[in-house]
Amino acid sequence: MTTDAVPTTPHLAAADEPELVVAPATTFVSLHGSGRPGTEAFHRAKRTVRTVERALPPARRVPGAGAVVEILYRYPEGSVPVGIADFYWVNPVDDLEYRVLAQVDPATTDEELATAADGADGADVELYTLPERLVVQVLHRGPFADERRTLAELGSFAAGHGLRRVGDHHEIHLDPFTASTPQDHLRTILRDPVAR
Repeated sequence: MTTDAVPTTPHLAAADEPELVVAPATTFVSLHGSGRPGTEAFHRAKRTVRTVERALPPARRVPGAGAVVEILYRYPEGSVPVGIADFYWVNPVDDLEYRVLAQVDPATTDEELATAADGADGADVELYTLPERLVVQVLHRGPFADERRTLAELGSFAAGHGLRRVGDHHEIHLDPFTASTPQDHLRTILRDPVAR
């Protein structure tokens, strides 16, 4: 499928209904993790990437990215293949592998990252760039437990266009949250790279 007729979306934007768009190339401070989302290790990784991102020179911080934290999720090799709609409900969630992300300017250097990480006790962070890619996405509003319905809609939309997921499931958390944050008003972009 050619992307010529597909609109490019701003990185931090999605509609309330499923849509097919081109997501732009984006650079991040990132940190690997594994296991169930919501654990202390998961929240510590979120805090670490935000702290390192804030320790970068001001010119390397992205206006509007603020407190946004993003996560790429996948299952290890050998897991049962999953699509968009059933991503969290086929394999044990404890088996998830993830990459926590905080957007930075693409001109950020390894040296700038090393200095910021050293001062923020973020020794394991690295720069990571997602290329421009064709995605299906939707804005989910409310608790994470309700994502099942939203992902079912997104999966149906992709299937209706003859598309399948071809990479990591991407969640963009537009609102900051901790383990104790009420989730009723949280906004999360659910985004999956796709191909025929």
